[in-house]
Amino acid sequence: MWERWREGESLHAIAQLFDRNHTSVRGILARTGGIRPPPRHRRARALALNRALARTVAEKLRLEWSPYQVAGWLKHTYPQDETRQVSHETIYRTLFIQARGALKKELLQHLRRTRGMRRSRHHTQKTPEHGRITETVSIRERPAEAEDRAVPGHWEGDLFFGSRNSQIATLVERQTRYVMLVKVASKDSETVVDALIKQAHKLPRELYKSLTWDRGSEMAEHRRFSLATDIQVYFCDPQQPWQRGSNENTNGLLRQYFPKGMDLADISQSKLNAIARRLNERPRQTLGFETPAERFGQCVASIG
Repeated sequence: MWERWREGESLHAIAQLFDRNHTSVRGILARTGGIRPPPRHRRARALALNRALARTVAEKLRLEWSPYQVAGWLKHTYPQDETRQVSHETIYRTLFIQARGALKKELLQHLRRTRGMRRSRHHTQKTPEHGRITETVSIRERPAEAEDRAVPGHWEGDLFFGSRNSQIATLVERQTRYVMLVKVASKDSETVVDALIKQAHKLPRELYKSLTWDRGSEMAEHRRFSLATDIQVYFCDPQQPWQRGSNENTNGLLRQYFPKGMDLADISQSKLNAIARRLNERPRQTLGFETPAERFGQCVASIG
């Protein structure tokens, strides 16, 4: 199992070999963050044993340095002192396996990739399942409370495209029409899902219960999104954009700020937040001329 995972095979392919469900295989892999556990013995230079080194590594990770940058900087700064050096793989292993007394789990949020399990470098190789959306749940199974906008917390999402292969993610809450805009560096599923996971963790759980998306390949890793957030993803029927009506309407409004042909790659997250705030502070006829910000604020207050 570990050999095949290292070679980049999918969970489904591995599970079929052992006549198991892919979720049980994932459970085994996830216990150690997708890293094959080492033989059970303590190394003299483990982070868990070198407190000063662990503090230095943690300090740099909180500055959004990558483990590779941290390891390289340590080697450059302390070339003659091996006790002040550590490999980037050891940093990753300590973060994901969570050895007792080692680096704290909260440091994971500072990594550029927020997934909870490291994949093989071979995983990006094309396979029959690469980019294909599997295990989808149809919009027809979405709960009635989401369908009739009875309660808040059900969102619609999509990618909004600019020129030169640039894009942002747009999210709209169905009841309040509250908008969030998320910067994404590329449209591959790993990047999009990482950005959506990070955004989801900014909201109270009560206000993010489901997400409805179309069948674009950017959501091929929707199961990873759900596992990381406990948010169910529902998929529209093919070629039926009207099933995400609130989101489609918002994308139309965004053209006022992002005309067709505009390159979105250099738009900062702070700029996106400012534009979302503009939209959320517009009164809406569907809300009795209250604003999405007012309605969403009332929802936040009600769970406080």
